[in-house]
Amino acid sequence: MSDRTSLNIGLIGTGFMGQAHALGYATAEKVFDLPYGLTLRTVADVTEEAAAKAAKRFGFDSWTTDWRDLLNDPEIDVIDITAPNALHKEMALAAIAAGKHVFCEKPLAPLSADAREMAKAAKAAGVVTQVGFNYLCNPMMGLAKQMIEAGELGEIRSYRGIHAEDYMADASAPHSFRTDPAGGGVLADLGSHALATAEYLLGPITRVMGDCVTAIDSRPDRNGTPAPVLVDDVSRAFLRFENGATGSIEANWIATGRKMQHDFEVHGSKGALILSQERLNELHFYSTDDAPGRRGFRKIEAGPEHDPYGLFCVAPGHQIGFNDLKAIEIAGYIGAIAGQQPEPFGFDAGTRIQHLVETILVSSADGGWKAV
Repeated sequence: MSDRTSLNIGLIGTGFMGQAHALGYATAEKVFDLPYGLTLRTVADVTEEAAAKAAKRFGFDSWTTDWRDLLNDPEIDVIDITAPNALHKEMALAAIAAGKHVFCEKPLAPLSADAREMAKAAKAAGVVTQVGFNYLCNPMMGLAKQMIEAGELGEIRSYRGIHAEDYMADASAPHSFRTDPAGGGVLADLGSHALATAEYLLGPITRVMGDCVTAIDSRPDRNGTPAPVLVDDVSRAFLRFENGATGSIEANWIATGRKMQHDFEVHGSKGALILSQERLNELHFYSTDDAPGRRGFRKIEAGPEHDPYGLFCVAPGHQIGFNDLKAIEIAGYIGAIAGQQPEPFGFDAGTRIQHLVETILVSSADGGWKAV
């Protein structure tokens, strides 16, 4: 691939995340000085209508209803998987066997054993991988990590994280890939983000104690007949970190009124940080260095000083958005394919998150602490 000036992308799936990825490639090529040009070669979906519409809308050269066509095209360099969770393993392993680089949305696989198999296969084949955790690409998230590592918060003592939305709050909403046990449940779907953020900021989690709850115990199947729900709707876990801090996370997809609450609080001996994805361009900082009577959380607004915000907008406080985070993630991945940097969040990292998810689920079933 060293003689290529452009990478050809094959995208599987045209739903919410498929659209985000397609827009991310288009934006990344325009915003960043990438080592390769990016060509949207072929998009695949299960229906002709969805595939053809996506190809026309996002500028793919062609479309197909069979994702295997992407593997058989020698011109395609990257297979990007945004299909339902239960299909990730089959698609990724087939792409790896075909010698393609693979970008897969989270969760990497419903079982950590499957994720490990995928990571092992990718390493053996020498392909570059990425798992979709674009919230970690927020410049304000990076600033928080820098401040923590620089000791601006002092000794880190406690952590709280939550990822809550309400897209499954309606009990009449039918079964989907999300409620299929082969697809995961809320801890895999949203909790994976909360866990990835916790470890990104504070380092390894060493012990967990989970409480995973199915609040809506049945949903209509494709025939409208009530069928049992066998996955979690709300999951919480207490955490112990290697650095001595303690904390908790919550994953909740029935949080009525919440559309995108991916928040964290970090509390240290000298200060604290708060960030909410609902206001992703703001990081709030409390410092005990402030004089008594003058203390309080102060807002740090995203601006050109917080790389790579300045590549998107030269003016502070004008904000970047969700799709921009996906473009940042893609730019890092393309840099890894070119050998300019390690994989930003490859299959090994995705396996780690799935192992945490699985350990919390086991802990909830057993009712006690588990070592990670």
